Amino acid sequence: MQDIMMLVQDPAAWVALVTLVVMEVVLGIDNLIFISILTNKLPPEHREKARQVGIGLALVMRLALLGTIAWIVKLTAPIFELFGHGFSWKDIILIAGGLFLLWKATKEIHHNVDPVDQNEDFIGTAATAGFAAAIGQILLLDLVFSVDSIITAVGMTPHLPIMVVAVIAAVTVMLVAATPLANFIEKNPTIVMLALAFLMMIGTTLIAEGMGFHVPKGYVYAAMAFSALVEVLNMFARNARQRKKQGGH
Repeated sequence: MQDIMMLVQDPAAWVALVTLVVMEVVLGIDNLIFISILTNKLPPEHREKARQVGIGLALVMRLALLGTIAWIVKLTAPIFELFGHGFSWKDIILIAGGLFLLWKATKEIHHNVDPVDQNEDFIGTAATAGFAAAIGQILLLDLVFSVDSIITAVGMTPHLPIMVVAVIAAVTVMLVAATPLANFIEKNPTIVMLALAFLMMIGTTLIAEGMGFHVPKGYVYAAMAFSALVEVLNMFARNARQRKKQGGH
């Protein structure tokens, strides 16, 4: 309790907390895009529940990982070397997560471009297993981002209470924003393709990071923000043309 009171009175701790919350929220954008596309493939009555359950379990998993933080840090130690680069468990997790994202995004792009064969959807072949499959895939991807963000958090602050508060705040923001974002994507079909392109870029970035090539995340998010701004302008332009056309009649 005394340690917590000292943190509350320490301005540096507050700066670290705010910085960490912002970082966790930004990193959560990747998760939200994936969750939105994934759950929108479920029947309407199951979508919001899938988001709540998936993000809630993700919070539990992140807090559990924080409890094993000493073990998480050890994941950065190289376990074998290939082509002159030492690969750690963190690298393997990032590469596996990147390949998973590329596969899922490519598969869904194919279904959007060639919707003739709809026997197999984005979340699996069995409709009855859709809800469980969606939850499982949300947790699988969140594991990848959680390991990365927690290791980054350790480099920013040594205080576990700050990390816990930052994770809870970030996941709360995800929980609040998940349904509005999913509804926005569903109502604007062109956004779906843009979001899938984002997932492919994020997957490629994860693979590059795992292979030892550092990609500044600022560049990635700046590109995503610019692309999203262009798409929003396109939406305004389309709506303006539609109103003008309706007014002409």
